[in-house]
Formats: sequence, C-alpha cells, structure tokens
Amino acid sequence: MQIVIGSDHAAFEMKEKIEALLKEKGLSIFDVGTHSLESCHYPTYAIDLARKVQKEHLQGILLCGSGIGVSIVANRFKGVRAALCRTVEDAKLSREHNNANVIVFGARVSSFEDIQAMIEIWLKTPFAGGRHNERLALFDELGV
Repeated sequence: MQIVIGSDHAAFEMKEKIEALLKEKGLSIFDVGTHSLESCHYPTYAIDLARKVQKEHLQGILLCGSGIGVSIVANRFKGVRAALCRTVEDAKLSREHNNANVIVFGARVSSFEDIQAMIEIWLKTPFAGGRHNERLALFDELGV
C-alpha cells in the first residue's frame, strides 16, 4: 500500500515522525513535501497531494498547523474526500461513513500519540457502503 503524505512548514516535523512510523509498518510513502522548516504556502502541498490521490486513487495524509487550510484546498478536487480529524472516532467515521481517502491533522492541535492512534484506526476501518454510497454519490462529481 502506498500513502501520499504532505505538509507545510508548520507541520513538517510531525510529517517526518508520521512518515517514519508508516515506514516501520512497511508502507510505501510518497512525500510531496515540504522538505524543511522554511516558510512556505500550504496550498502548494495540498494541491500536489490531492492531484496524486485523485489521479492514482491513493490514500493520503495531509497536515498543516491547524489542518483547516489544507483540508479546504484538498476538498476542492473531484474524488478527494479529505477529513480533518481530531479524535479516533472522527477518524473511524471518516472512513466508515464518508470513505475518506485523505486524513488531515493539525500539527499544532493534536499530539503525535493522538495522530498515531487516529492513523491506526483510519487505515484499518473499511467503508460501510450501503446508504453511505447514495450520500457520496450526491457530491462525488463536484470539483475540479
């Protein structure tokens, strides 16, 4: 399984920790950046991640300081369902009910331990389908 990961400078250090964790689990990681603490524009990395998820039908992990900015950008892309999660229950429901293919975190508002727990549940929770398919179909064709 390949996971796309990206962040801005505010979440760079957290992204690096998450990437190491995922590699330990044997997952293949494609890092769209940023690759340093140097100030940058979060939309650049959210756009790159969303395009890769959209084109290659991958799952992604996206971060910024709050998680809000990158989630707004990623959700502009057709077929990308980016869920900003703050709890394990958020992460579980984002997969189960919304078939989220991108999980989003705020590096300044969530601890590494909390993010780790959310990633664990997100990766192992399947989409429930059923009535949720109908709901996703209502907006699946929107976006660029």
